[in-house]
Amino acid sequence: RYLQEYAALGTGGGIYHFRDQILSGGAEAFFVLNADVCSEFPLQEMLEFRQQRGDLRNFVILGTTANRTQALNYGCIVANADTQEVQHYVEKPSTFVSEIINCGIYLFTPDIFQHIGEVFRRNQQELALEESSNGWQRAEAIRLEQDVFTALAGSGKLYVYKTDGFWSQIKSAGSAIYASRLYLNQYSQSHPERLAQNKPGGPIIRGNVYIHPTASIDSTAVLGPNVSIGEGVTVGAGVRVRESIVLHGASLHDHTCVLNTIVGWDSTIGCWARVEGTPSDPNPNDPYAKIDSETLFRDGRLTPSITILGCSVTIPAEVVILNSIVLPHKELSRSYKNQIIL
Repeated sequence: RYLQEYAALGTGGGIYHFRDQILSGGAEAFFVLNADVCSEFPLQEMLEFRQQRGDLRNFVILGTTANRTQALNYGCIVANADTQEVQHYVEKPSTFVSEIINCGIYLFTPDIFQHIGEVFRRNQQELALEESSNGWQRAEAIRLEQDVFTALAGSGKLYVYKTDGFWSQIKSAGSAIYASRLYLNQYSQSHPERLAQNKPGGPIIRGNVYIHPTASIDSTAVLGPNVSIGEGVTVGAGVRVRESIVLHGASLHDHTCVLNTIVGWDSTIGCWARVEGTPSDPNPNDPYAKIDSETLFRDGRLTPSITILGCSVTIPAEVVILNSIVLPHKELSRSYKNQIIL
């Protein structure tokens, strides 16, 4: 079911508002996951971790390790090294607190609503005392991180399960390329049958590549590493695709070159065209580095990033599209560089 708030209620206020629907099935526990992250999602491991703690009324946060500089951009967790009990929690601190960060994936029991309810009642009391209130504040607007986790830390009810698997935020469309790479790498280990292999008469595969069974790929095309080809996609002769996602129904004509790009569904790229973006990957030399949330503009100019073609975009033959974002249903007539094409 899709439940929509009547107003922005925050990460805690939203689930508190729909607590009756969440608990209607009589669940003993439930997961809450932010939608803008990619991960191995070790949900079963989190369940087992909670059972090992003894008290099944405890709550579990998924945590991972970040470098000291980037940790300031996340919720930071200080935990007991032996029991993993959360002793201190700070959301986006101004100074270094901990290298263990909140992944935005939680395992709750229905007891969490009692703690959110306490915040709600405290907000009501504070708003009643504020005569100068303009009426825009809402007692229901509750943040799980700042309002609930901060209070639960040190109470013996909140634990962190630290994962060594991959985790990344997805704060921009371009970061989907990095997320795709992480999943393709996971499939190479857990589900190698999902990935394309070099076969006689088939395209040349380099690294991890996914090809939908309905896609038509010319045998002279070279794909990979880290490429995902969607349903009904057509790839012509001599095409080169690397570090890209090609969504369903797209057509790459002969000898096109597609690098660090997301090609929207039903888009067309003409012969000998080159569509290329600039990756914004984490530091490969730092195992704990996370992808940075680049601003769209820097110093008044578009930040070089992944090139994104919206749905039903037509790129003519023999042009170059570099570091650009093309909105849907556009038919281009020339080359573009570092532009948002409205």
